[in-house]
Amino acid sequence: MKKILLFLFIAGFVSSCDHPPIIINEELDNNLTDLIEAHSPTGIKEFFVMPESFDMHHLPNQDQKNPINEAKVELGKLLFFETGLALEAKYPASLQAYSCSSCHIPSLGFTAGRFQGIADGAVGYGQHGEGRRKNDIYKGSEVDAQGARPLPTINLAYVTNALWAGSFGSKGVNIGTESVWNQDTLVAINAKQFEGLEANNQRALIVHRQVIDNTVTDRLGYTGLFDAAFPEYAVSKRYSRETGGLAIAAYFRTIFTNQAPFQNWLKGNGDALSDNQKKGAILFFGKAGCVNCHKSPSFNSMEFQAVGVKNLYQSGYEVFRTDENDLRNFGRGGFTKRAEDMHKFKVPQLYNLKDVGFYFHGASKSSIREVVEYFNNAVPENPIVPKSQISEFFKPLNLANQEMDQLADFISNGLFDPNLQRYAPIRTMSGFCFPNNDPQSKIDQGCN
Repeated sequence: MKKILLFLFIAGFVSSCDHPPIIINEELDNNLTDLIEAHSPTGIKEFFVMPESFDMHHLPNQDQKNPINEAKVELGKLLFFETGLALEAKYPASLQAYSCSSCHIPSLGFTAGRFQGIADGAVGYGQHGEGRRKNDIYKGSEVDAQGARPLPTINLAYVTNALWAGSFGSKGVNIGTESVWNQDTLVAINAKQFEGLEANNQRALIVHRQVIDNTVTDRLGYTGLFDAAFPEYAVSKRYSRETGGLAIAAYFRTIFTNQAPFQNWLKGNGDALSDNQKKGAILFFGKAGCVNCHKSPSFNSMEFQAVGVKNLYQSGYEVFRTDENDLRNFGRGGFTKRAEDMHKFKVPQLYNLKDVGFYFHGASKSSIREVVEYFNNAVPENPIVPKSQISEFFKPLNLANQEMDQLADFISNGLFDPNLQRYAPIRTMSGFCFPNNDPQSKIDQGCN
C-alpha cells in the first residue's frame, strides 16, 4: 500500500512539473480592469464584451426595416460567398467567377489578401487571396477595383454608416447630410431610410456587377430561401438586390470576433492573455491613449480622424481606378463636401489584423508594429494633408521599444479570433467554387 501511495505521489509530482500551474498576475489584471472601467460608458469592463452571434434579439444597432432572423442570416451567408451571382462581368471570362468574399476572406479577417481588392477583372487566389492579380484581357480602367483598402466585414454591428467616409445610411452621422445624397445614383439610396449596412449592400451588388432576380434564384436554387427570409415582400419584389442586400446585412450583423483572447479575458478567463499582452492592453487604455478613438467593443468608432497617411494611389503599388482626382481620397469630406471633413477617415475596428499585411485606407504600412511606430512618432507622411486637419489625438506617445512591442502584441494576438472560418458556409447553393471560381483560383483552392 505504501508503495502505491509513493508511486501516486511521484506521478503527481512529475505531472505537476510537466504542467505547472498558471500563475495570474493579479496586479496586472487589477490595473487593466481599472483602466477599462474608467473608459467604459457603463463603468464596467463588460461593456466591451461582444454578444454571441446566435443571440439575435440582443444584437446592437439593428435596422428596424430589416429585423434579423435565422432565415435571413443563412441566406445572406450563402449569397456573400456565391460566385453564381457574378453575371454582369465586363468579359465572359469573369462570369460567375467572383463573389463578395473575393475581397473579404475569412482567414484574413474578412478583408482582401492583396493591397487593393479586385472582384471582376481578376484571376487567381494563392493561399489566402494574395495570389489574385488583374486578368490580362482587362484594361486597368475596366476592372472592379476598390479605391481604398477594403474594410473588414467583421464586428459590423458596431458600424452605423458604411465605408471609410460613412457615406451610406440615412441615420447616425448622416443626419443633416441630406443635401448631398443626390450627388450620384449610388448614395441616393440613403433616401430609402435604411441603416448603413443595408443601404451599402444593395449598392454593392450593383457596383460589383452581381445580379439577383427570380430567374437567377430559380436557376441557382435560392428561391425557397428568399421565400423563407422575406415572406412579407410581394413575390414580384422578393427576389432582388434589395432583399439580397438586406440578407447579407443580417449576416454581417452576426459576425463577431467573440472568441479572441481579450474577449475571453473580459468574460473571466484571467489567463487568456499573456502578461505581455496585458501590459499592451494597459498601454492601449492608458499611456498610448488608443481608446480615445477606438472606443467601442470592436475598438472602432463612428468618428472621422485625419492622421496624415498616404492614399492608395500614393502607396507605390500598381493600383487601378483611383488617382489624385478620386474623391474617396478625401475621406469624409469627399462625401459631405465640407472643408472641415477633408482627409478624415472613419476610425476602423482593430480585431483580427495580424495576418492582413496592409494597414490604413491606403495600405501604406505592412505590419502592426509599423502602425504602432507611426502613431508613436506622430509624423504625418502625406504632404497633401494640411496640418490643420490632423487629429488632436495624433501626437507623440513617447513609448519605449518594449512598450511598442507590448502594444503590438496585444493588438496582434490579444485581439485575434482564430476561428472566423465558422462564419463561412461549407458550400453554396450553386455548388460553384468560392470565394473565386476562375480556373486559376480553382487550382489554387483545390476546388473542382
